Amino acid sequence: MSELYESYASDLSQLRDSITSKLENELGSQSGEARKSTLRRAAMEVEEAEEVLSQMEIEIQSFPQSVRSNYSLQLRASKADVERLSKQIRAALAAPSGSKSFDPFADPSTSPSDLESQSDNANSQRQRLLQGTATLEDSSRRLQDSNRLALETEDLGNDILRDLRSQREQIENTRDTLRQADSNIDRSSKTLTKMIRRAKQQKLVTIGIITVLVLLILLILYSKFR
Repeated sequence: MSELYESYASDLSQLRDSITSKLENELGSQSGEARKSTLRRAAMEVEEAEEVLSQMEIEIQSFPQSVRSNYSLQLRASKADVERLSKQIRAALAAPSGSKSFDPFADPSTSPSDLESQSDNANSQRQRLLQGTATLEDSSRRLQDSNRLALETEDLGNDILRDLRSQREQIENTRDTLRQADSNIDRSSKTLTKMIRRAKQQKLVTIGIITVLVLLILLILYSKFR
């Protein structure tokens, strides 16, 4: 979004510089057809600038509300500057073909006595435009930084989710292993219980046999010595 707008802004800046260069530098040393050709090229560039301004206005509508007003303010200043250049070109085209006294910053409806005041206003407007452009570039950088931070945060979140998923799988595997171990322990406990019970039974039988044998021996001895 901001990259497309920045591209339009860059194109507009180049067009304004080109138009201003034609009006300030080239016209002063030209006359006749060369002058008219320069003015026609400048007029074509004004039309291109107006088209770029239209695209920028459309692009601004998709900006967040928090920065849209600032962009709109700068766009209005750019429109005013392009309109001023357009008026200067129309005035130059309407001037006599042999005239070289055209002032590129003079408005057609302004009298000669007001030219100095208008030049000051133009310089002030250009200064405000430069300040607005700097603010616009700063806002664009902040927007890009916010987008980059959001992408980095999203990547970090995805990594954390992957780690959590892996840890969950490990916990589930450990839980299954513990269940299997519990099952084996239960079986072993039952087996030991049976072995202990059998050992006790065998011990009782052995004691019984020994008791019977002792009684038999005593009975035999009693019978022999009686």
